[in-house]
Amino acid sequence: MEAEEAEAAAPRPGPRRRRRTAVLIGGAAVLGLIAGGCAGYLVQVHRAPTKLPSLAQPVVAQAKGEGPEPLSAARDRRVKTDGDLRKLLLEKPRGARDATRLMGRDGWLDLAAYTSFYEKPGEMFGEIVGDEFRRAAVTGWLVGRTHEVEIRLVQFRQEETLAAAENVENTQYWVEDEGGTDSWAIPGSGNGRVYVHTRPETKPGYLPVYTAEAHAWRGDIGLEMWITDTKPISKAKIMDLAERQMERL
Repeated sequence: MEAEEAEAAAPRPGPRRRRRTAVLIGGAAVLGLIAGGCAGYLVQVHRAPTKLPSLAQPVVAQAKGEGPEPLSAARDRRVKTDGDLRKLLLEKPRGARDATRLMGRDGWLDLAAYTSFYEKPGEMFGEIVGDEFRRAAVTGWLVGRTHEVEIRLVQFRQEETLAAAENVENTQYWVEDEGGTDSWAIPGSGNGRVYVHTRPETKPGYLPVYTAEAHAWRGDIGLEMWITDTKPISKAKIMDLAERQMERL
């Protein structure tokens, strides 16, 4: 009983806990290196000096022949991901209409629009800036009257941290923590998962809303995908979209 109360009282990890934990681990590693260096110095100071090898080294002849051919634009992923990010999004199905709640302009989401989806936009604005946000592309469509899809590709500079992976992993943690949620790995993604929420969101005077989502990353791009409908959403539906979107990355 006491263990359960202690667990309930323990604070839940924040949305950026993984990145902060990595910093703490890095600090501990530095302390370990300093301690090891001091011990090594004490050992070395009592040893006799070792004669250094000659600085003259044999000259290595350059290999003959041409180097490897550069990758074509079709095979070079950097060419693809540094271009128009919107072109990597899935195309709207034939007969579908534009999504009714889609934010952004001309397929782009700026930083302010992207962080507006969080419960504390002001706080998250600073967090995402620190994560080296580069840009975000968005698309979405409506099939029938209630089946709506939204897909975002969020790209990071990743000069300091692997922000795409960290952001997706944190999102996956919170999604998996929700009750009434089933999840499956996205084949071939290595890290991505789809989620089907079996409990609808309800509000007096409105139809129930079911949700399924997918979160994955590849390189410096994170995938965020949602499907909403007034009817339960199948695993096959969200999985098909997620697999096809990841193939384009």
